[in-house]
Amino acid sequence: MDAIALLKQDHQVVKQLLEELAESTTRAVKKRQELLQKIHVNLKAHTTIEEEIFYPAFKAAGKKDEEKMYYEALEEHRAAEDLVLPDLLNTDPSTEQFSGRAKVLKELIEHHVEEEEGDMFKDAKKLLSKEELQDLGARMEARKAELLAELKAAA
Repeated sequence: MDAIALLKQDHQVVKQLLEELAESTTRAVKKRQELLQKIHVNLKAHTTIEEEIFYPAFKAAGKKDEEKMYYEALEEHRAAEDLVLPDLLNTDPSTEQFSGRAKVLKELIEHHVEEEEGDMFKDAKKLLSKEELQDLGARMEARKAELLAELKAAA
């Protein structure tokens, strides 16, 4: 699978989980906890393969605009993973505060996905050959499998 197809597949999985979380009620405590754990694991694996493999290749292949996109994408990851997600993980799932934080995380991720799929991936297809995208995809798939195994073992 090429790098872009892999990342788009990940986007769909996380967006679906976030949608389910957003639609859950304050009474669905166990469901919310399970969904949040799945989101946490999938998001961490996804952002790690992007930051370790895809983003550096994208930045290296590009110029000033790509460098700008690279740093913006990193900041969006930081906002979601280091600020909003930890708060959500520490929020009582039976509260409306949890609902609000889940909605903010969902909106952050959706915005990030739109930018990646709308701008970054289109640029990447022009800057990187099919072979390079295939090679990146293979490396990312292998790394993602390692990360998922580690994250699930730690959970």
